[in-house]
Amino acid sequence: MDLHGFLKVLARRWLTVVACLVTAIGTAVVTTTLSAPLYEARTQLFVATRASDDTTQLNQGQNFSQARVQSYAAIVATRQVTEPVVKELRLDTTPEELASRIRAVAPLNTVLINITVQDSEPRRAALIANAVAVQFSAIVERLETPKPAASPRRPGKTPSTATSPVSLGITQEAVPPTGPVSPRPLMNLALGTLSGLVLGAGLVALRETLDTTFKMSESLNEFTALPGLGAIPYDRKVPKWPLASADGHSTRAEAFRKLRTNLQFSQVNDRPRTIVVTSSVPGEGKTNTAVNLALALAEAGVSTCLVDADLRHPCVAGVFGLIRDAGLTTMLIGQATFKEVVQPVGPLDVLTSGPVPPNPTELLSSTRMEEVLREMADTYEVVVVDTAPLLPVADTLGLASLTHGALLVVRAASTRRDQVRMATESLDRVGVRVLGTVFNMAPSLRGERYGPYSQPTPPNAPLLEEAGLRTALHTPSET
Repeated sequence: MDLHGFLKVLARRWLTVVACLVTAIGTAVVTTTLSAPLYEARTQLFVATRASDDTTQLNQGQNFSQARVQSYAAIVATRQVTEPVVKELRLDTTPEELASRIRAVAPLNTVLINITVQDSEPRRAALIANAVAVQFSAIVERLETPKPAASPRRPGKTPSTATSPVSLGITQEAVPPTGPVSPRPLMNLALGTLSGLVLGAGLVALRETLDTTFKMSESLNEFTALPGLGAIPYDRKVPKWPLASADGHSTRAEAFRKLRTNLQFSQVNDRPRTIVVTSSVPGEGKTNTAVNLALALAEAGVSTCLVDADLRHPCVAGVFGLIRDAGLTTMLIGQATFKEVVQPVGPLDVLTSGPVPPNPTELLSSTRMEEVLREMADTYEVVVVDTAPLLPVADTLGLASLTHGALLVVRAASTRRDQVRMATESLDRVGVRVLGTVFNMAPSLRGERYGPYSQPTPPNAPLLEEAGLRTALHTPSET
């Protein structure tokens, strides 16, 4: 995924980014509010050698101090320093806990030692820092003082007192700090904002990696290597107005006209007469696609018949408000002829499913079904057959092998790649020619509309009512 594609994904999943950003900032604010303030006091020591008039000895002393100062810094937080400080200041803490709040740093090529102490009270932090500096200086000088060699004491002679070759002096006493070093509201807010953005982008990238559905029609075409015959935009008014022809100027109506044109021109040399419209799983919008494609063909002057061959969940009769009791199954069992059960709806003829049978798979793959399709193909230029989904049941595979081709409906951001792959492989195994794909409920692009905008009430509603079209019926979600 390139940068442009990732930015588009971020824009599409902006709610995830905003949620992560708000959570991270909220956490930073709560943490800052609940954190107890910490104050830091600092004192500085200078390590020097004993005075000498010899320049050579002075240089050697300087080198000696620089070589030892790193070791001195490691002694600051030891128990022999902290324990006397705890007793002297009567601190309500342990030497080990106090040592965890002391930090000593000796900058390279210097003879300086910087000691910092953190505490919840500024005055106490300064007192501890100064006490640590004094105690530390005494301990270092005591450690550096050489022990006298053992020798027999002579009467009348006093033993010589040895001195430390180094001395530590305080160059900067600690004073109570004016402000806390922790928490830092601005820094915490900045870190919260940055972490929220990073977390949001990471979650979006993870979801995009794990999400195997199709977001764009181009990705569907690349995956299946099948021609994309149309992309039907999402329209929240579809449950109330399932027929796109009810609003002739809508982008959805134009999308079905494009689907009709692409279907006609994609198979110029071998135009299919019977077309199965199916999907991988329920809820992809196959029935709505079949109905509106058939209407678009009929409106263009193509003699068209729409057949409801979904014998498990038939929905076509409900869309048009037609009689359900007689239809395809009535013909298949020989109780009626085609002319007796076909129902005209304006320029379109519709063959409803009829009574739901107990054995739909056997009926749809029977010799009688092949004869019915051949009869309709001889009567109409195009026969559009709405069928059951491919993966849950085997009804469509037997029926599709009797037709001239199939259209596979894929729902945007819903159908998974493995479902599309299994559906196309199933059709290929039985020798069905897949004419192409229809990308349904695709995201609409701003500014893609051309022409007058649609009205809340379809302008040709009276004509549709006269023709028997009931556009205000709800289309079941599984269609």
